[in-house]
Amino acid sequence: METPWYAAFPTAKTTAPSVSRSEVLGWLQDDTRGTVDFVLVDLRRTDYEGGTIFGFINLPAQSLYPTIPTLYTIFKQAGVAKVVWYCGSSGGRGNRAAAWFADYLKEHDSTGMQSLVLEGGIKGWVKAGEEYVTEMQGYDAASWKELGN
Repeated sequence: METPWYAAFPTAKTTAPSVSRSEVLGWLQDDTRGTVDFVLVDLRRTDYEGGTIFGFINLPAQSLYPTIPTLYTIFKQAGVAKVVWYCGSSGGRGNRAAAWFADYLKEHDSTGMQSLVLEGGIKGWVKAGEEYVTEMQGYDAASWKELGN
């Protein structure tokens, strides 16, 4: 049996809270905020197809752990208050990455930055309907056909 990629890194001590799709959609659609204080991190690598949410950065989970201190520094300097992690369903990579980052925040952060998991991941986002997919870059309906959309 092959060792999973994440076995090379420590087990997280923290469980990061989730954030609902509707809340993130509201952040994306809120034109009155003036500045963006959140970042969306898509953790998919080989299953990265069908589109992703506008305003994302792609940081494949397999290479994430060693970059956490650098990411924190960049996010802090940019004034990021919320880091929202997601993968296909946010059940594996999303939870794991958010927990690792939450551990780092617990040890190093004095700004109140939050590490959050997108409820249902990108699959849940797509299944939520037209209002959500219009907030996607590169959306390809055929890629999501098996979800029933």
